[in-house]
Amino acid sequence: MVFTKFANKVCLQTKKTLKKSLLLMAFSPALALAQKDTSWFYDSHFHLTNYIQEGITPQQFLTIMGNRVGRSTLFGIPLQQQWSYGNSGDFAPTYYLASDAPLYYYSFTDAYIAMMYRSLTKEQQNRFDPMITGFNPTDMYAADHIKRVLKLFPGVFSGIGEFSIHKEFVSSKIAGETASLTNPALDRILDFAAEAGLVVILHNDIDMPFPKNGQQPYLMRQIYELFKRHPNATIIWAHCGLGRIVQPVKDQVRVIETALADPALSHLYIDISWTEVAKYVTSSPETIKNVAALINKYPDRFLFGTDEVAPANPDQYYNIYYIYKDLFKQLTPEAKQKLLTGNYKRLFDNARTKVRDWERRNP
Repeated sequence: MVFTKFANKVCLQTKKTLKKSLLLMAFSPALALAQKDTSWFYDSHFHLTNYIQEGITPQQFLTIMGNRVGRSTLFGIPLQQQWSYGNSGDFAPTYYLASDAPLYYYSFTDAYIAMMYRSLTKEQQNRFDPMITGFNPTDMYAADHIKRVLKLFPGVFSGIGEFSIHKEFVSSKIAGETASLTNPALDRILDFAAEAGLVVILHNDIDMPFPKNGQQPYLMRQIYELFKRHPNATIIWAHCGLGRIVQPVKDQVRVIETALADPALSHLYIDISWTEVAKYVTSSPETIKNVAALINKYPDRFLFGTDEVAPANPDQYYNIYYIYKDLFKQLTPEAKQKLLTGNYKRLFDNARTKVRDWERRNP
């Protein structure tokens, strides 16, 4: 009798548990919706420090992010602005346009970013994807630097960049050899990025500043050739190749569309970060319409980023999001979701898995 009562009780409890499980399964879409990520965007392009390696802490950045930004890349700037007393005297420049003194590569930035990341809790770390930037892309040893950083700080980095090859006003200021898209050192960097699964954020202007009428846009040809030489590397082309002075080339949307339609460039992605780029995109109803149509056509290939450098406050940080509001309105729900969060999550989640696997195989 005791055993029968016990068995009946177990049976009743099992039925209740099963019923509860079935109800949870039935309402799982609603539960998933309730737990849906409500952040405005993931930031594919963010600088924690500036051109003299000063900035804000990740903890301060998390306060700015709040619940509005789910995840963000985390990198410094690979260049240090020299304070040359002979050039600017007692004035200490903090930006590359504030002095004629040269810039030089500052490798310690990678250790700094790694230590800042490690100061966070696991939950906080999950919101960031640190990037390696402190290498000289003209140096055949640059790939070895990247490999060394991964081994010294396992479990930290997801990619490399933003690093620059051709950049208005910057390239000519860097001490030493001028970077080039045809330099084998750059090929070696991208080869290793592909091997380790690192996401690459590359800054390269689509044209030279102030080109003369009829001048061949040779940078465009060289960069597409570079992309095609590295089909296994995940490459994000920063700012669509634009800058303060480097304006959209003729039929820029068509040029970008041609690249995105090329099967040999299926590993190429475009970020629309930087307020300077946003000004071009939103300069007229026609430009907004054309860019929106391109993103809607290739929703898997674009990422949103701020390109803010150590922002002092939320207003500064979120400014670009508001500038783009008219563009967002013309995107399909799918394209908007992928631009703001989905493509970031897909690319960087994949990178985290691949890079951690490389680190395990190469202790």
